[in-house]
Amino acid sequence: MPQDMPPVGGYSPVQYKRNLPARGFRPSIYVVGTALLMTFGFYKVGQGIREHNELAREKMWARIHLIPALQAEEDRDQVRRYLADKAREKELLGTETKVYHSDRFVRPTFAVTPEKETK
Repeated sequence: MPQDMPPVGGYSPVQYKRNLPARGFRPSIYVVGTALLMTFGFYKVGQGIREHNELAREKMWARIHLIPALQAEEDRDQVRRYLADKAREKELLGTETKVYHSDRFVRPTFAVTPEKETK
């Protein structure tokens, strides 16, 4: 029986390396794309911060301009309460009494008490 021998000239070389094509773009294109995306994002964040600061400034000035109206409303409420207290005092006691030994107006202070619970 004849022995099997290699062909004349030998066998062709065995391909042992992977032959995969490169997929996607070059890494430099990914780096440039990421840099552009981040630059755009930082730009939008900056715009948002500017708009937030502008809205906060506008809100602050609106509150500043409302202070006189709110103070006048509080003063009217104080006068209404003061006159109601005087009328109630006159009704209960039959006369007005002076709490202070001066004619100078003293701003009243009110203590808020909880209402009685009804069960």
